[in-house]
Amino acid sequence: MNIIVNGRHLEITPALKNYAEEKISKFEKYITNITEAVITLSVEKYRHKAEVLLKVNGYLIQAEGVTGEIYSSVDEVVEKLEKQVKKYKEKLHTYRKPDKRLMETIASRIPEKGRIIKYKRFDMKPMNPEEAVDQMELLDKDFYVFINEKTSSINLVYRRKDGNYGLIEPIT
Repeated sequence: MNIIVNGRHLEITPALKNYAEEKISKFEKYITNITEAVITLSVEKYRHKAEVLLKVNGYLIQAEGVTGEIYSSVDEVVEKLEKQVKKYKEKLHTYRKPDKRLMETIASRIPEKGRIIKYKRFDMKPMNPEEAVDQMELLDKDFYVFINEKTSSINLVYRRKDGNYGLIEPIT
């Protein structure tokens, strides 16, 4: 597994880097096919934030921890990742074979003022709506944009208030 540790408004000391790498590398015991782990540590006033993105067979598993101290933020994000990894492994054994999973995009949220303040770009590979729902659940998001493998058009799945899911398909 390739582990990348980045810092925003924070100097990454060797001790901090080793601590983060040690905590994240333990996930290799549970999931053997993690290709990359991107750890971003940042400080904003009194908030210390740790964000981790694991890339596993085309899936993205993401978690974020915010506390008053950077080491405890790393611990918090590891706890959240443990839950996400458990959810991933359950879906892997319940729904489909691992070789059918494909990488997808993470949609960023629009701020209240309506300005676009963050841009993300991801490779989009075709998948079916059920796989998109699984990916949305793994990322713990309310919606997910993907390329439909049958129609090759961009679709969106979303979580409805009644607990079910919706699918939006463009008419071409």
